[in-house]
Amino acid sequence: MRRRPLPPGPAEPGLADLAPDQRLRRLELTVTRRLDGLLHGQHRGLLPGPGSEIAGSREYRPGEDEVRRMDWAVTARTTVPHVRVVDADRELTTWLLVDASPSMEYGTAALDKRELAVAAVAAVGFLTAGVGNRLGAQVLGPDGLRRFPPRSGRTHLLALLRALLAAPRAGGYDEETAPLVPPTLIDGLDGVQRVANRRGLVVVVSDFLDGLPDDPADAPPWEAALRRLAVRHQVLAVEVTDPRELELPDVGLITLVDPETGRRREVWTGDGALRQRYAEAAAAQRDQLRHALRRSGATHLALRTDRDWSADIVRHVHAQRRLVAAPAAARGGAA
Repeated sequence: MRRRPLPPGPAEPGLADLAPDQRLRRLELTVTRRLDGLLHGQHRGLLPGPGSEIAGSREYRPGEDEVRRMDWAVTARTTVPHVRVVDADRELTTWLLVDASPSMEYGTAALDKRELAVAAVAAVGFLTAGVGNRLGAQVLGPDGLRRFPPRSGRTHLLALLRALLAAPRAGGYDEETAPLVPPTLIDGLDGVQRVANRRGLVVVVSDFLDGLPDDPADAPPWEAALRRLAVRHQVLAVEVTDPRELELPDVGLITLVDPETGRRREVWTGDGALRQRYAEAAAAQRDQLRHALRRSGATHLALRTDRDWSADIVRHVHAQRRLVAAPAAARGGAA
């Protein structure tokens, strides 16, 4: 006798459907179950390199050492190129710069970009939590730059995540107290530069679209500020994107709105040539961002609203570990 299949049960609510405290619990469970243990004992697990505290110098090895680690004082004194040798920090200070500008409110998948940014902050926060480790943050929104002093502990991290979830959306800011000129990503990077006095980890979570030039050959205005941060700190750039920013679906006549300026434009998406030009321009823009982040010395982690963000972080960590292990294996084989 054939059994009639049971009707499908209600779908499990996604992260965006939950209340703030439920979202925090879901985020913490995701990080601890899927990512915890991945970085045990590795303060620098999200990035290549052993640490940041200077422990001496040694001769430069071409092809193995980064030029930005050159110890110019010793090089000048000995006339032989030397690089700084660093030890892993016993206590890690992590600074977060979280972009909460209107462009981060866009999303066509399970999460919008702002919610995905909160998930990235949760991952960094829970994974770098430890005895003596501290987490500070600056949130870049239309109402200005909000600072959270570096503190340790789960309570501090949860308070930061609640503040990010509760941050006003576009149009929800007090126009009387908001600055006439909204702060830019450059302002946020310069703000981190001023407060991050001790060498450590800096994580920038953004779509990096702020002031991006139309010509892919031109450098973004924030590249120089990011490069200055990378000279002193290890910098992880978390790029947040949505699939509709990469390709345009065939859905007829739509109205596109620039979330930063409010400008509107009607577009007929049934034009195949238009969709092709859109995809090519989006691909060129992603290449422009990747090259700018590489030139600045930051490590690049790309997250998308339509993908499993925790799996992307796991893949990123494993890729960085392979980069670190490769020179060591080459030295062992040469010996």
